[in-house]
Amino acid sequence: MAEVESFDSLLASRKLWKTSLENSRAIALALDKTGPRLAEIDKKLVFLEAAVRPSASKNCTFTAIRDHISLALGPAVAVLKILDSIRELEKSLLSGPFSDLSYLSTVRQLEEALKFLTGNCNLAIQWLKGVTQFLEDNSVADDRYILNVERSITILQELQATGEHACLNGMVLCGAFDKLEISFKQILTDGSVPLALTTSTPSTAKQACNAASPLAGPILQKLQAIVEKLNASKRLKNCISIFVEVRCLNTSNSLQALDLDYLDKEITEFDDIQDTESCIDKWSKHMEFIVKHVLEHEHRLCQEVFGSIGSGVWTSCFAKIAAQSGILSFLQFGMSIPESKKGPLKLLHLLHIFSVLENLRMDFNMLFGGEACIEIKTVTTDFVTKVINGASDIFWELPVQVELERQSSPPEDGGVPRLVTFVTDYCNLLLDDYYRPILIQVLKICLGWKHEKYDEGLLTNHMYNIVREIAVNLDAWSKAYQQRALSYIFMMNNHCHFHSLKATKLGNLMGDSWLSAHGQYKEYYSALYLRESWGKLLACLSQDNRVASSSIMGTISDFPKKRLKAFNEAFDDMYKKQSNWVIFDESLRKKMHQLVVQAFVPAYRSYLQKYSLLVEHNDSAARNVKYTVQSLENMFSTVFQPKQIKYQSTIGTHFTGKQRNAVTNQFCLTLTAM
Repeated sequence: MAEVESFDSLLASRKLWKTSLENSRAIALALDKTGPRLAEIDKKLVFLEAAVRPSASKNCTFTAIRDHISLALGPAVAVLKILDSIRELEKSLLSGPFSDLSYLSTVRQLEEALKFLTGNCNLAIQWLKGVTQFLEDNSVADDRYILNVERSITILQELQATGEHACLNGMVLCGAFDKLEISFKQILTDGSVPLALTTSTPSTAKQACNAASPLAGPILQKLQAIVEKLNASKRLKNCISIFVEVRCLNTSNSLQALDLDYLDKEITEFDDIQDTESCIDKWSKHMEFIVKHVLEHEHRLCQEVFGSIGSGVWTSCFAKIAAQSGILSFLQFGMSIPESKKGPLKLLHLLHIFSVLENLRMDFNMLFGGEACIEIKTVTTDFVTKVINGASDIFWELPVQVELERQSSPPEDGGVPRLVTFVTDYCNLLLDDYYRPILIQVLKICLGWKHEKYDEGLLTNHMYNIVREIAVNLDAWSKAYQQRALSYIFMMNNHCHFHSLKATKLGNLMGDSWLSAHGQYKEYYSALYLRESWGKLLACLSQDNRVASSSIMGTISDFPKKRLKAFNEAFDDMYKKQSNWVIFDESLRKKMHQLVVQAFVPAYRSYLQKYSLLVEHNDSAARNVKYTVQSLENMFSTVFQPKQIKYQSTIGTHFTGKQRNAVTNQFCLTLTAM
């Protein structure tokens, strides 16, 4: 059974393979017939491909051109819109007001529009150039396309050049900048108010300056906005020139109220010491005004207006204003003081000037410390150097100059020489609370330049040297008098003067023992004077035995009459001489009057009493009595009186400001060789 099934399967397989073989033969026969036909179709496709290729390439070219033109149309349309905006902005700039910030905003819009125009023209040109290049690369047969594109490029290039030219120096934009400059000048001029400087007290002037100093906020904002715009447009140079011009004019107007004629004077043209003092006093006040108020205000204003641009711009601007404000004239006037002839009062002037400069030192460093103000800085440095060196030289030369006066003649009236009163008051001024710290600072600086150290003993020892030279001068002058009594009056006056320096700066420096010694010398010379003058006169009134014997004999001798006549002549001669002598100190003068009366009047009264007994019944002899006791006392009270006030003591008085100058100016003495 199994064998039967296996045989059937083989028969079926044979049949299937036979059928497959027949089908394969049929397919092979069919392929043999199709091969030539495919070769023919392939040949036709090659010809079709050759025919179709130009048409497809042409379609691709026009598609690419369309894309390029589409990209160029956007910038071109923007150019047209921008041109319309520019025309509107130009009309607005030509017709609108230019005194407010809206005009500045319009200028900015025009600049931005011109830049946008230039940028869009450039973008459109690039795309159109790409179209031209594409057409040329693809050999487009129609030249009209290329010519149209090139014409468009030329138009855009002209627009681009016009925009660039307008940005740089276009008529409308330049006109707008000119109007901005005019607006800047007008706003600045309207906001510039001269400072109300006066010759009143510094505090009053300071209040006036502070009240008018700041510019209003809106004004400052407008100026800053215009400056920034003009700077961005390379037009800042004219703006700075305008600012300097307006502010210099305002500074000049601020100083017109001051009397500055003295700045044109040479120091030799001053009529007297008072004139010099007055000019220096004015100069010191005006220097403070112009530095602390006028120039400080200009410095701040320059920084506020031009600060956003850079420090070099506003510092240069301030330097020009400062130079034209007249600060150099003030410095040159001050420079003439140390360059003038040396003198004792010159030292006080130089110390006062140094004090002014020291008070302004921080202001000078702030205002003129930069390179832009190098000229002012150089002149100031030279000025300060001359002041310090000049003051130091005069101070160290003082003892020598006092010594040089030794050859001069002493006062004919036996009073205190003007040199003595001047030098003692001069030393008191140098030692007072105003001048002493200034003098010490000057000496410290000058010695520091020489690499030497200042010591407090230097000032003290130098004052000792000055006083010692005065004492030597007094000894020499006392020997110049031919009358010994007058030399005693001279020494008494001067020792009294030194003794009266108690409670003064110089007296405190010299010490109590020094003052006491002069008090003792005063008493010593007053005793010598009484003995030398009135003691000798009393000898004329002495009685001797001849007067008594004449009385006993009952005869009137001529001897008492001759003795009285001789006394009268001697007294007249002494009174005449001593009437020209002076004792300036009132208390000493009264004391000398009392001593003379006490020493002489009792003896004279006693003599008259004895003489009257001798001439009791002789009328002619009685007429020989020329002076009564009372008349002598009256005459004694008139001697030693100053004929005029030659010197007013400043001892015990505190001087400040003009008072100090007024006292100093009472002394017209200028030491020799100074």
